[in-house]
Amino acid sequence: MQRPEEAEESAGDGLVRNLRSLDAGMLALVGGKAANLGELMAAGLPVPDGFCLTTDAYRHITGAPHNLLPALAGIHAALKPASGSGAPEPHALAGLAAAARSAIQEAPIPSGIAAAVEQAYNSLGPEVPVAVRSSATAEDLPFASFAGQQDTYLNVVGAGPVLEAVRKCWASLWTDRATAYRASLGIDPDDVALAVVVQQMVDVEAAGVLFTANPVTGRRGHAVIDASPGLGEAVVSGAVNPDHYVVDAAAGRVVERKLGDKRVAVLALPGGGTESVDLPPAPDSSCLSDAQATGLARLGQQAEQHFGAPQDIEWAIDHNGTLWLTQSRPITTLYPVPARNGTTRANGNGNAGGTRAYLCFSLAQGLTRPLTPMGRAALRLIASSIAGAAGFRVPDPRRGPSPYAEAGQRIYIDATTPLRSTVGRQILPRVFDIMEARSAIVLRQLFDDPAFSVTRRTPWGLLRHVVPAAARAKAPESVLRGLVRPAAALRRMERFTAEFDAALALPGDAGPGERLDHAERLLQTRLFAIVPAILPLPALGFAMLAVAGKLLGGRRWDELQPVLRGLPNNVTTEMDLELWHLAAAIRDDAESSAALLTQDPSRLAREFLAGRVPPRLEAGLTRFLDRYGHRAVAEIDVGMPRWSDDPAHILGSLANYLRLEDPGLAPDVQFSKAAEAADAQVERLVAQARARSAVHAVLVRGALRRARLFAGLRELPKYQLVLGLAEVRRQLLHVGSALTAAGVLGQPDDIFFLDFEEVRTAVTRQAGTGETGGTGATAEAGNILDLVAERREAYARELGRRHIPRVLLSDGTEPEALRPAAGNTVAGALAGSPASAGSVTAAARVILDPVGARLEPGEILVAPSTDPGWTPLFLTAGGLVMEMGGPNSHGAVVAREYGIPAVVGVPDATARITTGERITVDGGAGTVAPE
Repeated sequence: MQRPEEAEESAGDGLVRNLRSLDAGMLALVGGKAANLGELMAAGLPVPDGFCLTTDAYRHITGAPHNLLPALAGIHAALKPASGSGAPEPHALAGLAAAARSAIQEAPIPSGIAAAVEQAYNSLGPEVPVAVRSSATAEDLPFASFAGQQDTYLNVVGAGPVLEAVRKCWASLWTDRATAYRASLGIDPDDVALAVVVQQMVDVEAAGVLFTANPVTGRRGHAVIDASPGLGEAVVSGAVNPDHYVVDAAAGRVVERKLGDKRVAVLALPGGGTESVDLPPAPDSSCLSDAQATGLARLGQQAEQHFGAPQDIEWAIDHNGTLWLTQSRPITTLYPVPARNGTTRANGNGNAGGTRAYLCFSLAQGLTRPLTPMGRAALRLIASSIAGAAGFRVPDPRRGPSPYAEAGQRIYIDATTPLRSTVGRQILPRVFDIMEARSAIVLRQLFDDPAFSVTRRTPWGLLRHVVPAAARAKAPESVLRGLVRPAAALRRMERFTAEFDAALALPGDAGPGERLDHAERLLQTRLFAIVPAILPLPALGFAMLAVAGKLLGGRRWDELQPVLRGLPNNVTTEMDLELWHLAAAIRDDAESSAALLTQDPSRLAREFLAGRVPPRLEAGLTRFLDRYGHRAVAEIDVGMPRWSDDPAHILGSLANYLRLEDPGLAPDVQFSKAAEAADAQVERLVAQARARSAVHAVLVRGALRRARLFAGLRELPKYQLVLGLAEVRRQLLHVGSALTAAGVLGQPDDIFFLDFEEVRTAVTRQAGTGETGGTGATAEAGNILDLVAERREAYARELGRRHIPRVLLSDGTEPEALRPAAGNTVAGALAGSPASAGSVTAAARVILDPVGARLEPGEILVAPSTDPGWTPLFLTAGGLVMEMGGPNSHGAVVAREYGIPAVVGVPDATARITTGERITVDGGAGTVAPE
């Protein structure tokens, strides 16, 4: 048995590593900061010498992972993701963190660890000033930088003070800010430890920070440098207005210089420690020469190339003019550069083929969340189908057509060609004016950019693709029939959708390969056909509204908009009203009402799927799901559970409906009133037309009748697409079940974190190896399970991303950041686009995800965006505010039909409005103001 003194002595063995011996593979041993410094040295970049006290020392002090100090055992238990209780309340978390810090500061440092640190420190030289920096294992990571979360101590002199600084660094792993940040990211406390970097101080002349890409605009290749006299702490802490430089790294020139006042400097004191001193004004004095700024930018470029991602770097210049890098971490706030057709453009300026502009298709669909890998794979096949129908060549449909791109697990479309076309400039922004108005504003900004100057001035290129496709889809015939025989046009469309639905199914005894074939075939050849078959009729409806406006002498939108209230033939409205009728039927059943009002929707959903809910609720919900169970939130993603898979959202909506007590506010009553108001507006407009002539009256009535008859069909193409996507999902789940039974997947829905090619390979190999497989099959299954786990983790991280650029350039620039949206039109108000006229003052309810959300009757719903999965909430909402959208986006259309005031395209609404705040929504003026 080892004696106590021997155990203490062995605690110092192998605990210290020279920085030059470290690399990225040693993250768990030396933490992010130290590993990155080692990588910088390996790349030949100038880094001050030093050493690292590894995480083994921290684990020895704290007893991690199995014999934790009591105070640490408490906070570890509270923060374990598997605890199921969620993160503690902030005040409770702060108390646990303070106890952990105290325990570490009071724990004795074994003599072996102390001796190891003293020996390493003395090897740097006698009484060398050093910086003692925390280096956590959850720090300076590609997805979370943790910048400034743990402590750093500058100009520490002497072995004793170094050891004391080391102890403080260990304790700083549990600062309130670091603990809360890790908890917000769901990082397991057992996976976190802290190493300590001890690094020679630079005899600084000036210091600061360097971003190798512009953190505000996102532009890659433009280095941004902040500099100040003395230690960089003045810049990092925000104690000084630094000099600011922007450098075009590739051209090697300073493109922007803004001198700060630099009134404060942090300086090293003789014998240790630092002090802040006031400096005399020097408004014309620059910390850096152009040569020094461009030299720093070149070093930054080298670091970025070495790490493969833009970097946030701390630097210093000594009195001899030598440039030093003292820290490097990824810039985690940059949105990824779009990758088109599988080719990434990350890191460089991305302009080898000229600057390109990418438009976020996800946001245009009201979707802020990422798409699963299989969801994106499915949409690539549909996009290829669209391109093929328009006569474009698509070499590999699984990769998508050439304009298709992805970034941040979201879909972007290359809009460069239409931006450089006269016709494209006329059409594209106008389409987005009604779909996603802020995107249209950003697109118009690009008209003045020389990179997008017009190169095509005739429409022939567009017509060459559009006219044959429209003719094949019989679009002219549909429009003509809608004009002349509107009832016959509706009957023909109904027959088409019935035939479409009948062609979706596959016999139940099909094998995995056949099911996979069927899913791909639906996506490649069947689903998109529904769009050109139906779309001409709703397009005709909106065109007729415009025609009526022209016949009336150019009526304003706010006069025409009421005609679109309470529209017939809208499948989403019909769905929402059917759900309301179900709630009305359940209200009289005490057992069902009690279940809805007292049980958590997620738990009640599990009870329903197990057949253990009250009979009336079970029967009614089953009927609803039989018809609408294919719908979902974010339903264009086949990886998202359908309502039939998880009806928690529907059960929550039913509970909301039961809380509505005023019969006058019942959604069916409101919808009827909206339809009556629309009919009354039609009669007023016809009367105005009659004042011009009887012919005008006939034409206006006919146009408005067709507008009301066909405009509601706007929702039908997507409804049918989603019906097809639900069938694709069902087939893929069958394949996933087969692969799970064979041990290839851990659970059936793992299949949505693969793409079609990967699933095809797995199915083929499984068919070839049989159920049991062998060593090779087991290894392959292990690789797939690892891949699924990695992608699930990446997907979970993307779910937390709040800012999604509407438009991105190929160099990473976000144009919206270059020219922010115009200021509010009303003092204290937020401005957006008018979507549904009317004004309402009520409490706001900010909802980021509708699943399980509770919206009290009459509250104003504030959301990032909406799709049909959100609309059950609309029935009891008093008003609507959305960050995305335009006057004809989904949320705006449904809000108008329900007669609730709505404003869309309100920048950062979910962050700037708080739940419970009373606000006034003016849907005619497009403003949202505090009461």
